[in-house]
Amino acid sequence: MNDSFLIAGTQVKSRLFLGTGKFAAYDLIPQVIRESGAQVVTVALRRVDFDTPGENMLEFLPPDVILMPNTSGARNAEEAVRIARIARQSGCGNWVKIEVIPDQKYLLPDNFETIAATKILAKEGFTVLPYMTPDLIAAKRLVDAGAAAVMPLGAPIGTNRGLKTKELVQIIISEIQLPVIVDAGIGKPSEAAEAMEIGAAAVLVNTAVATSQDPVVMAKAFGLAVISGRMAYLSGLGRPRQYAEASSPLTGFLRNDVIL
Repeated sequence: MNDSFLIAGTQVKSRLFLGTGKFAAYDLIPQVIRESGAQVVTVALRRVDFDTPGENMLEFLPPDVILMPNTSGARNAEEAVRIARIARQSGCGNWVKIEVIPDQKYLLPDNFETIAATKILAKEGFTVLPYMTPDLIAAKRLVDAGAAAVMPLGAPIGTNRGLKTKELVQIIISEIQLPVIVDAGIGKPSEAAEAMEIGAAAVLVNTAVATSQDPVVMAKAFGLAVISGRMAYLSGLGRPRQYAEASSPLTGFLRNDVIL
């Protein structure tokens, strides 16, 4: 079965994206990437120390990953654009995850400012993957703005609460042609599989892996869950039913005159 995954013409080998925050030590990161099979890795530019050997997280990333800096810390479109430009000038490439979060309590993204930043950066040749609050109209406007994919949250960042926005994400998946990547809130491999089963193109996970007791094993579990969920989606899930239905006939096997 041909199930290629393309983002802006680039083939991506894994549908599990990984964040790099919250790990106890940077040397865990290459092990986690290896066991998960992830290829796209996101990093907050403000956490990259280019001047101090051993403190630059980028030194710990395998050479074959697709680096996707994020604009964490940006409170409006102007700040997000500036961070993205700095990342590209620093050698981080053209991929960027737009995060515009003025709300410091719930860390919910500002869709309006995210659309504005996406429009500017897409025109400058960036491959833009915007993080958004699930909303169909905003998703359509991100498509028009030049996004390469959209990344609706499953639950607030870092909560490990799972796919609380499932129905809203399903609407976006059914109505836009770009890849839909569920980002934030996924806490268990089963929840990653659930996102894939409803047709998400990929999931992005960080906290659930980084804060687990064994991040390396947990990363592998998420990698397998994403594969499993995608296979289930492609195979066609059975339709839920309200009433029971026997898997074998309940009549014709025993006659009334048979004595046991």
